[in-house]
Amino acid sequence: MKISRRETNRGFQILEFTDLYGVACNIQKSSLANEHAIWIGCEDANPEVLIPGHGWTPVPMPEEYVANTRMHLNREQVAALLPILQRFVDTGEI
Repeated sequence: MKISRRETNRGFQILEFTDLYGVACNIQKSSLANEHAIWIGCEDANPEVLIPGHGWTPVPMPEEYVANTRMHLNREQVAALLPILQRFVDTGEI
């Protein structure tokens, strides 16, 4: 998997990659001032609906629409996930 590194306009590190379906994802250092945190997940929600006979079809959303597609995790939360992710790497199971 190719992971590219850059900085946001505000100078925070961001790592960009795509998932198995080609969806743009990233891990970004958070601007949270009171503790270290990261954002991780998909860049866009890309809402779709399954239409019989047509398959998955994009759903137009109003400009005001917001979808939370990324998790905001602190170091303790990431540490709790690491053993699960490592087990998956080692065994393919969670």
